[in-house]
Amino acid sequence: MSRLEAKKPSLCKSEPLTSEKVRATLCVLKGILTSSYGPSGRLKQVHNGLGGCVCTTSQSSALLSNLPVTHPILKILTTSTKNHVSCFSDCGLFTAILCCNLIENVQRTGLTPTTVIKLNQHLLRLCTSYLKSESCGCRIPVDFSSPQTLLCLVRSIVTSKPACMLTREETDHISALVLKAFLLTIPENTKDRLILGKSIIVPLKGHRVLDSTVFPGILIEVSEVQLMKILPIKKSDAFKVALFCASLSGDLSDTGEGTVVVSSGVSLENAVLEQLLNLGRQLVSDHVDLVMCQKVIHPSLKQFLNMHRVIAIDRVGVALMEPLSKVTGTQPIGSLGSISPSSYGSVKDLCPAKFGFKHFLHLIPNEAIICSLLLCNRNDTVWDELKLTCQTALHVLQLTIKEPCVLLGGGCTETHLAAYIRHKTCNEPESILRDNGCTQTQLQLLTEAFCRALESVAGSLEHDGGEVLTDMKYGHCWSSQAESPSVVNWPDLLSRCGCGLCSSQEELGWSFLKTPPHPTAPQTCLPHEAIGSSNNLTLDCFTAKLSGLQVAVETANLILDLSYVIEDKN
Repeated sequence: MSRLEAKKPSLCKSEPLTSEKVRATLCVLKGILTSSYGPSGRLKQVHNGLGGCVCTTSQSSALLSNLPVTHPILKILTTSTKNHVSCFSDCGLFTAILCCNLIENVQRTGLTPTTVIKLNQHLLRLCTSYLKSESCGCRIPVDFSSPQTLLCLVRSIVTSKPACMLTREETDHISALVLKAFLLTIPENTKDRLILGKSIIVPLKGHRVLDSTVFPGILIEVSEVQLMKILPIKKSDAFKVALFCASLSGDLSDTGEGTVVVSSGVSLENAVLEQLLNLGRQLVSDHVDLVMCQKVIHPSLKQFLNMHRVIAIDRVGVALMEPLSKVTGTQPIGSLGSISPSSYGSVKDLCPAKFGFKHFLHLIPNEAIICSLLLCNRNDTVWDELKLTCQTALHVLQLTIKEPCVLLGGGCTETHLAAYIRHKTCNEPESILRDNGCTQTQLQLLTEAFCRALESVAGSLEHDGGEVLTDMKYGHCWSSQAESPSVVNWPDLLSRCGCGLCSSQEELGWSFLKTPPHPTAPQTCLPHEAIGSSNNLTLDCFTAKLSGLQVAVETANLILDLSYVIEDKN
């Protein structure tokens, strides 16, 4: 009998946030995230010492999934952020940085966790109600009759990912393509409910970014030899399509756990092949023009279909099955038996296409709710980052359809929100004190910690040693170059605020982000008509940022309320 190791007792630690080691680890994580934030964020290379691929990125989804975290407190923070990103795709760094700032600032106040949680929740409610209100000065409604606001939103997302290594021209090109791809997924005729289509990203690495383009329908990669066999493709009406999710290879991998009984003298392979050929005869008699299979088609069946001028394409993969079903209107066929006529679909046209060294069969649908974004970049690393960025932008546009508004970016929402919270708690403290059972001093301490946490997120966008300021009129965020003169006329040094909406030539008072501000009510900036005509706004997704704010505050409250951490060391 092998020797059994004695079970180790669980490790119990009280008040985990009082540990210097935990604080130092949290500070390191915050430093990694903060230095990655924004268009000028520094890139990170993540890899393990045992080898494997190296990830070069500044995006939260890639960073947090590749960053090994062991301490329970950090696991709570990273898991909350990853869950947020999995639902909304954007504002992951904002969420994590704000959470770290809140934990750090609240600890300095010395307030009890109960008081902190009550007041944090109250301030969060103030933020969310203000952001959802019509009087909000940092929220812009989206006019879908004009694409300018949506284009600014996509461009803001693309420019915030420096690891894509894009020039200004490439950024504009990709932004326009992503918006076009999204618009192609919106059906022309909708009834009660809007059901969006899908954009499929097709890789083409080793080519210029400017070679990227969008096609309505689906591009299926095929070999040059296979494409030459099916050319020319000519037909006056629509192409009839059959789509198989079952294997047509003739193997018996899908028989399940049952027993196969074979009579003496019967060749199982010949029997299966005959069944496949019978299937092929039905497809030919039903005048099917195109057969596509998720898995493999037997060579004999493929040859039979080609002899009867039926195009056969196999190995399309599981990822394309749903888009192919939507484009063609087919029901994927999962058996080798008789096929119902209702299972067939159609496409408007089939065209060969060649891009670089790759050959494709282009399926053009009757109604374009599925499109293919042929995405090019110079190498694997930057292509992977660009693909993730385009997926984020497409998801954000879908969220904007559900909630048709955006928030000002460039740190302006954070500083504007901080100014609003300070003004609100300063001018209407009685109801807050009554509802939360706290003192005036406690409210002031916690409000300042909360607002400083928001402003620190805005300050994290500056990575080159420049000064970060807020104006006293609109509460927007402004950034100056490093080594500015000590005595300066700020309107001469600053041009536009972080979001690009305000000009420094207006009569604005200025305050450094790190100095104690005077609580003033921030004004709304420009009429929405002027906003719609602006071409270079920096914008954020309303839904993603609102969720990120809620996740950050709730996660910080959870961590601040931890009294014990119990770890099983076995």
